[in-house]
Amino acid sequence: MIENIRLSFQGIWSHKLRSVLTMLGIIIGIAAIIAIVSTIQGTNEQIKENLIGAGNNVVKVQLYRSDYDYVYSIDNEGIPSGIPQVTEDVLEAVRDLPDVEAAAAYNYRISYNYSFYYGNTELNGCSVYGVDNSYFSTCGFVVKRGRGFVPNDFNTFRPVALVDSDTAKTLFESEEPIGKTVEFAGVALVVVGVVEEDSQFDPVINSVDDYYTYMQTDSSGRVFVPSCIWPSLFAYDEPQEVAVRASSPDAMSPVGRDAAELLNTLVTNENIRYRSEDTMQTVRELQELSNTTNQQLIWIASISLLVGGIGVMNIMLVSVTERTREIGLKKALGARKSRILWQFLTEAAVLTCMGGVLGVAAGIGLAELISRITLAPVSISPPFILLAVLFSMAIGILFGLLPSIQAANLNPIDALRHE
Repeated sequence: MIENIRLSFQGIWSHKLRSVLTMLGIIIGIAAIIAIVSTIQGTNEQIKENLIGAGNNVVKVQLYRSDYDYVYSIDNEGIPSGIPQVTEDVLEAVRDLPDVEAAAAYNYRISYNYSFYYGNTELNGCSVYGVDNSYFSTCGFVVKRGRGFVPNDFNTFRPVALVDSDTAKTLFESEEPIGKTVEFAGVALVVVGVVEEDSQFDPVINSVDDYYTYMQTDSSGRVFVPSCIWPSLFAYDEPQEVAVRASSPDAMSPVGRDAAELLNTLVTNENIRYRSEDTMQTVRELQELSNTTNQQLIWIASISLLVGGIGVMNIMLVSVTERTREIGLKKALGARKSRILWQFLTEAAVLTCMGGVLGVAAGIGLAELISRITLAPVSISPPFILLAVLFSMAIGILFGLLPSIQAANLNPIDALRHE
């Protein structure tokens, strides 16, 4: 085998230009497929990050009336019958579910009917959360300035609030928000801290469809208050929802489903049920749509591999013709058919393998170039690169088989007489 490989490189080197032109179809085909697959994988990762975020893995289990989020369809005041409050014991049961790392209950409203006021500055339409301390660690928030909530805030029903950076900029502009008092629904709230998500991620918005897919309902800002003062702000209790952090993005769907099923065992109202937001299902649907579109491009790029394989077959037939006397001499000296067959098969495999390696390099370069020009993300897959090289070698063996068999079946006397 080593001798066959050495002879293959010697034959390729002695016909450099012809060999390069023969490999060109393989190089173009492999490069195109590598570039397309890298772009597909990069796009899939981008979709996952856009919808899930950078390592957050939090799924929200929300109350739904029919197909609508109950928060957006509240037409009465207070907690509806058959919807119990989420107690600490219930949260512990949720935390004991497989692949659950943390869980927290919270209240949530968007302040369309009420505004936050600081002096003459008004903020309307931001998201208001009634939370306990476990909510921030569960959902990946960190205190950037000031402090978080302390036990005394809950024990004494202290009217304090935490705001995010967007709210701080809107209400206070360049002023330091810590210690300032804002008014909401007739209640004065003292801002004690500014929080941000620990892993901030900005979705890539390339179209109107992307905007509606990835837009954040909290884009106008977020205000967090202790859950104990929630009734003071809205004049009535409201049902709670649950945020659950899964161990990985792939575990989000089963974790959300299991948590919703557990919470629904406590619900006796047939019209309102807990349901998890299946973000991973949306991710999979978008990825499948992306893959379906791009698989067509892969099939088109594969045509060049077919053309390259035909080129390999052609050049090997020429090589057999050129080396007919050499083959006849080897057979006259006792070389078996299998030896001649493997010599030419090895040469075809080495030729296409070299084309595959060059195609991989060209494909990586092409993918990076596409990424820089179009700003599309790319993700290079080492296993697929190895597969591409092996596939190119398989093409050499497949299309080199006919010329190799022809060479092995040559009559030694006729071969020696060949001019």
